Amino acid sequence: MTVLQATMTTALSDATRSGRLFLLELSGGRIHSIKPDGSDRKTIVTGCRNPDGVAVDVAAGHIYWTNMGVPHLNDGSIERADLDGGNRRTIVPEGVTFTPKQLHLEKDEGKLYWGDREGMRVMRANLDGSQVETLVETGRGDRDRRDQTKWCVGIAIDPKFQKVYWTQKGPDNAGLGRIFRANIDIPAGESPAKRSDIEVLFDHLPEPIDLELDLTNRVLYWTDRGDPPRGNTVSRAPIDRKAEPEILITHLMEGIGIDLDVLGNRMFVTDFGGSVYSAELDGNNERGLLYAQGNLTGIAYVEV
Repeated sequence: MTVLQATMTTALSDATRSGRLFLLELSGGRIHSIKPDGSDRKTIVTGCRNPDGVAVDVAAGHIYWTNMGVPHLNDGSIERADLDGGNRRTIVPEGVTFTPKQLHLEKDEGKLYWGDREGMRVMRANLDGSQVETLVETGRGDRDRRDQTKWCVGIAIDPKFQKVYWTQKGPDNAGLGRIFRANIDIPAGESPAKRSDIEVLFDHLPEPIDLELDLTNRVLYWTDRGDPPRGNTVSRAPIDRKAEPEILITHLMEGIGIDLDVLGNRMFVTDFGGSVYSAELDGNNERGLLYAQGNLTGIAYVEV
């Protein structure tokens, strides 16, 4: 998920700023669009195969999303459509990526990045789906695949310092989740499976899922599934200095998607219980926008 600003503005109120949320309903295989207050709901895409990650390019008029498919069948894919759902096409076909999860768009370099859960990879491709690359490989084969600490899920990019961040969620409620960081480019003479530049930023997390970066303030946000008190939360931590994560939101019903509107000082969060929430970036003024909307996964906020 990524925040692509079509019209730069410093106004912070809904009265002077307009935007849309795009959210994925895994249980119904649909993509919806709503206003940031939860109103004006429109269904723009149907018939998705377990959609999970979403990214929106307002300038080009495109929405991208990942389809997990059936995890054990290695049939995940990535699709693209116009913002109204027209001109839909598959850009990364089944079998190229195993179980694609969170999706991130870097417009300036013309790349899509995603976590491949059962594929145990961090991957990227051009915006048309060509030149698929593996940047990180944590395991290979059925035996490794059974080890959920190797599953790559969430992803975020720091284009200024050319870093990639990702989560490896670990088994349910095991407290073995981790967040990693590495250079985007693989060090010379190394491979995706053997990289010397990978660092663990946080470990012993409940089940970290989706990531978002506030590049203005250099802060990393993420959702966690798992048991309370640390699970089913939204947390954040600075990325340029060591600090303990700060829990901002609690009592989610299996937190999944997150996106930030940094100019508007707000975040948007989805959970598997079918809720959409908004809150200020420090977690204050949390409010529910929608409830019981099926199993929700990815979410993206854009200025329009």
